[in-house]
Amino acid sequence: MSTSRDVGPGDAREPLHTDLAEPPWSRNDALVTGGACALNLLSYVFFQEPDGGHEVSAAGFLLVALAAAPLLARRHHPVAALAAVLALDATAALTLPLPSHFGAVLVVALYTVARTCPGRVTAVAAAATVALTLLSQFNGRNTPWQEALGPPLSTLIVVGTALAVNRWQQQVAANRRLLADRAVADERRRIARELHDIVAHHITTMQLMAGGARANLARPEVVRDALVTLESSGRLALREMRQLLDVLRAGDEPETAPPLPQPGADDLDRLVAESCVAGLPTELSVRGPRRPLPPTVGLTVFRIAQEALTNARKYAGPARASVVLTYRQNEVAIEVRDDGGGAPPQEGAPAAGPGGYGLIGMRERVALHGGTLAVGPQAGGGFAVLAELPLTTDEAAEAAVQHEGVPT
Repeated sequence: MSTSRDVGPGDAREPLHTDLAEPPWSRNDALVTGGACALNLLSYVFFQEPDGGHEVSAAGFLLVALAAAPLLARRHHPVAALAAVLALDATAALTLPLPSHFGAVLVVALYTVARTCPGRVTAVAAAATVALTLLSQFNGRNTPWQEALGPPLSTLIVVGTALAVNRWQQQVAANRRLLADRAVADERRRIARELHDIVAHHITTMQLMAGGARANLARPEVVRDALVTLESSGRLALREMRQLLDVLRAGDEPETAPPLPQPGADDLDRLVAESCVAGLPTELSVRGPRRPLPPTVGLTVFRIAQEALTNARKYAGPARASVVLTYRQNEVAIEVRDDGGGAPPQEGAPAAGPGGYGLIGMRERVALHGGTLAVGPQAGGGFAVLAELPLTTDEAAEAAVQHEGVPT
């Protein structure tokens, strides 16, 4: 497991860094280069001029094949690759009786420039492609309008296709960003609802009890003044808390059904049983004597375990999981481990639905309590999530009193 106590966005389950230099081209580059070269060679071998003047030669075969070599560098140097392809094509067309054509190698080079370079560079590259193709391939065998129309039309089709693909990918990226923002907003609204159900309830109770004490304990005056101040503070805190929750829930649709009771640490048994039924064998261990937890802390423990087990079912593959709940004197810790080897989820990366942003939600929940969160791959394989939430003496005492049913 990662030893970092606070992991930044994108740190979870990142691939290990290596010092190996990236190769100048990839396997896909080689496949694209080979395919384009094969298409050009087939065109050179089987394409015949109407007057029969085209003859296949070893020199022509070599030049046509050599013209495809610059495509290997098209990802890192698209403009240079296009320039080299144009130069080699022009050399072959001027020195050998080659047929006039707009070859596959030139199409790939120009398409790469249009996909990766700014509009001004693309326009200059398209104009240069048209000019050099017209100058080098004009042989007088075809009609003038065929000689003049072919290269510009081919260039327009290639560049137009590349720009259309760019526009489509920009739209897809924008939709993904919208989905990501919506997922984060949904998570924040869910946290706001939970805080409202728990924190606001206690503040309201404090206000009502303080008002009742003031009404029934008119003496001594010092106590009465203190209770008046407590009531005023409670009312102010309640108003400010509601304002904060309204900000967090801005744009939220009104709820049509009453909320269900919030789960806590005592519901981990049910969560583990559901995980086993879903196909992930899971064990629950409790260390230290069980004791009541504040509702917000118990809810955070439950949600972290829930999200960690959900991620394990999605990404760990065939695996086993363990949930360890540890009660310490001044804190409670929840740890979820799996021994799988599946592809990890990336924090902040697009996912199919809001669940892909669970790590963000876990971090926000832990931060609300001033705790620490560590997530990362384990040395022996698998993935681990460890959250430690501090407990003050007052919180522990209040939770114990509430658990016994005594009003606070």
